[in-house]
Amino acid sequence: MYRFLLSRQWVIVTLVALLLIPVMIKLGFWQLHRHQHKVAQNQLIASSLAARPVPVTELTAPGRTLPQHDMWRTVTATGTFDTAHEVVVRQRTAADEQSIGYYVLSPLVLGDGRAVLVNRGWISAGDDLTKFPDVPAAPKGKVTVTGRMMADETTAYSGIKDTKGLPPRQIMLINSKELAKRMGRPTLGGYIEQTGPKPPGGTPELVPEPDHDSIGPHMAYAVQWWLFAAAVPVGWTILVRRERQDRAEAAAKEAAEAAEPSEPRESGDAGNGEDRADDNGDDGNGEDGRTEDGGEPADPSPTGETPAPTRG
Repeated sequence: MYRFLLSRQWVIVTLVALLLIPVMIKLGFWQLHRHQHKVAQNQLIASSLAARPVPVTELTAPGRTLPQHDMWRTVTATGTFDTAHEVVVRQRTAADEQSIGYYVLSPLVLGDGRAVLVNRGWISAGDDLTKFPDVPAAPKGKVTVTGRMMADETTAYSGIKDTKGLPPRQIMLINSKELAKRMGRPTLGGYIEQTGPKPPGGTPELVPEPDHDSIGPHMAYAVQWWLFAAAVPVGWTILVRRERQDRAEAAAKEAAEAAEPSEPRESGDAGNGEDRADDNGDDGNGEDGRTEDGGEPADPSPTGETPAPTRG
């Protein structure tokens, strides 16, 4: 009844179905983990933004990697901007998430001689990407900057390729260790994403607060993958039953065709017998020699008299 499952076609179908089930289950858990990571990150951002501001030196030091739990913490830093070592960060998106331009990255020299990198905001790239753009001037003199503490960028973490051979004073990644080599002074790990004071004229455009409300579609994707995994055995069962039904109907049809009687051959025997009967009737004589009207048989003598006996 189910011997067709041993055919090559059905063995392949069954193996593919058995392979798809664990793969889809694993993809569902992958999306679930992404959902959990997004939820945890949103909670961290919200709690960090709500925490009281602290001096930047309480969270970081030269060469230190900023811990994950200190990300997005509000910090303050007081010093003077070193515009001579100011650089721009290429391929960055404005608040509209469509316009491509630069981040303006300016070192802020603290009272103890150490520096901290400050992302002052976004500017348009302009027409010529081979030269240093026109950057709004940084405030002169001593200034107190407020902002969100961010970790150094790496290719592995950000997905941004660290392209070499860029025009002067242009970089791809914000990395305090690399820029410390250029400046020749101790630089605190990580950087500040400036939120205040607001620049005159709105340029550079301050980086907006990160979204910590949206959780994305990852949970919905996880459920979809698990539903797909559950649908595989259901679909396989439906296909097997349909194949079994089709084979049963085909076998019944063949049996019915084999059991049908053959058509009778045409024969002239019955007609020939009737013809003979008709021929006999045409003579007017029956087997007893009677005439058609049922009278006595006719006299063989033409005169109707009995012939006289001949003499000896």
